[in-house]
Amino acid sequence: MKKVAIFDIDGTIFRSSLLRELLESLISFGVFPRKAQDYYVHAYINWLDRKGPYEKYLAGIIKAFQRYIKGVPPHIVWDVAQHVIDFHQNRLYKFTRDLVRELKKKNYYLIAISGSPFEIVDIFAKNLGFNKTYGRIFEIDKNERFTGKIRFKDIVSDKGKILKRAVKKENLTLNGSVGVGDTDSDIAFLKMVERPVAFNPNLKLYQYAKRVGWEIIVERKDVIYNL
Repeated sequence: MKKVAIFDIDGTIFRSSLLRELLESLISFGVFPRKAQDYYVHAYINWLDRKGPYEKYLAGIIKAFQRYIKGVPPHIVWDVAQHVIDFHQNRLYKFTRDLVRELKKKNYYLIAISGSPFEIVDIFAKNLGFNKTYGRIFEIDKNERFTGKIRFKDIVSDKGKILKRAVKKENLTLNGSVGVGDTDSDIAFLKMVERPVAFNPNLKLYQYAKRVGWEIIVERKDVIYNL
């Protein structure tokens, strides 16, 4: 049985959000209208000014994507997704990038998990050597157009359930397992692994990790801090 390592992607390995970069590129290429930014621009400014939470900004991005993805052919979106990956594929955190490489050499089964669309997460993760990818799956209708609806919401929203499913399906072991996440939504799978790592954690994850004695890592500029 292979040992398993599970990583959040956005803000944990990738130094941005794949969904954000995809959305901005769809706007730049004219697939989405410029007014799509109205869904999140104020929340983005508030977050930059430390007057509002990142979660509100991210929620606006998700709403904009769902609104304007309706009626768009999948191949157009994935062509843009490939462009995003080609441009951003090396914008990684050093700590998590090196940890992925180390675990890959040790023959770990690597799982990537993200709230970004599956197709762009899958391209990104495969480039890094991940074995399995989980992301949001957007529904496609019989005319080969996106509907804006998300499929399998219950699975994507429960990251602990995802890990349990993968362990059972792929015949993996949690002995020696590793998990890395950056927000409180990752606590569900971090509680299951032997080596949970809170990487650049948000406040809720930091407080939880501090209380239970998890490893806390912060990467800032060219320095990696172990708190």
